[in-house]
Amino acid sequence: NLLVVGLLFLSACSPKLSPFSQRLIDQNGWSEDELQQIQFYLSDDVVLKRDFTRGSSEIVSGEIKMVNGREVEEIRIRKGTPGILLFQPKSNRMAVSFESGSDADAKYLMFGPNPKKGKNYVLLASDWKNRRGKVKYNGKTYYTSADSALATLQVDLKKKGNTSVKSRSAKGRKID
Repeated sequence: NLLVVGLLFLSACSPKLSPFSQRLIDQNGWSEDELQQIQFYLSDDVVLKRDFTRGSSEIVSGEIKMVNGREVEEIRIRKGTPGILLFQPKSNRMAVSFESGSDADAKYLMFGPNPKKGKNYVLLASDWKNRRGKVKYNGKTYYTSADSALATLQVDLKKKGNTSVKSRSAKGRKID
């Protein structure tokens, strides 16, 4: 019983995440400075991979794996990972960082509104070919699978219940 109560307590404390969309930006008229105050979360896992060439094996924050005899660096950003907006290169693009540390500002992914997904902000790639997306991360080119293309930005939308309504009744108007 304590376990059930504990799980209910934890689920009550976790944020209720909603997709982040262009509609939210338009409705609220948020500036880039205001967007930088919003805590973003990732809706799905994003896995970035890149091949190493011999002699250039530099490990940043990922793992090096052998895939079919090739060395591959993999960076995994898990579902629910919090991130922040670093900058907007243009009005409907957002560079969001999910890492901390001294070089975290170079480690970001680009998101933008997708009309097919209700203008929700989705992971962007410079090119999609054979179900693989090409993305820049930390100044290097990585590839991501089509599964990562489903990743969207999410926010904790707390609906405030303090709506104020000014009300009055019309008295009516009669002919003089």
